[in-house]
Amino acid sequence: MQFHMTPGSCTTGIHILLEELELVFEVHLVNLLAGDQDSPAYRRINPKGTIPTLVRDDGRPLTSFQSIAWWLGRTWPRRGLLPDDIDAQARVLEVMDYAVNTLHGQGFARIFTTEKFAVDPAQHEAVKARGREIIDEGFRIMDMQLAGQEYAIGTFSIADAALFYVEFWADRSGIALPPNCEAHYRRMLGRRAVRQVLAEEGYRV
Repeated sequence: MQFHMTPGSCTTGIHILLEELELVFEVHLVNLLAGDQDSPAYRRINPKGTIPTLVRDDGRPLTSFQSIAWWLGRTWPRRGLLPDDIDAQARVLEVMDYAVNTLHGQGFARIFTTEKFAVDPAQHEAVKARGREIIDEGFRIMDMQLAGQEYAIGTFSIADAALFYVEFWADRSGIALPPNCEAHYRRMLGRRAVRQVLAEEGYRV
């Protein structure tokens, strides 16, 4: 398999899942600042120009965090990345989608890619402030989700990889996590696969 990723981005979550499964894959770095995502070669693989992309052994790509995570969990069911119970699976998807679509897509995106939300520089601070509001509210909700349990739905799943990367962004951005999210983040940092991935991506654990 070929894994197209950018260190420290949302692809870190997928990287963690690949290492949790101990799979063999090739890493292809996508330099977003250099515009690699818009190159003709990359667009042939992923016409959306987004990350992550996982090209599977049959040559077919998956081009979103959720689709890749779901496929990995379903393809290697014995590794426990997805629970057997259908209700628990639905809760996994709920947490994962909230982390990716709301905390990342609506919150951090307003801070990291402000210009996509407002062309006028005079509006940028307001956009970032709204992003921070979404982030704080999102982590407050995730904090309630984590109350009384070690992982998002009790046991480790694909949802925890999604939640981890936005917690990692918060840590790197100086945003304080609420208590249960902080405990989850520290617990994730203790996992072998997470420590390996961060080291490979150039971060000190």
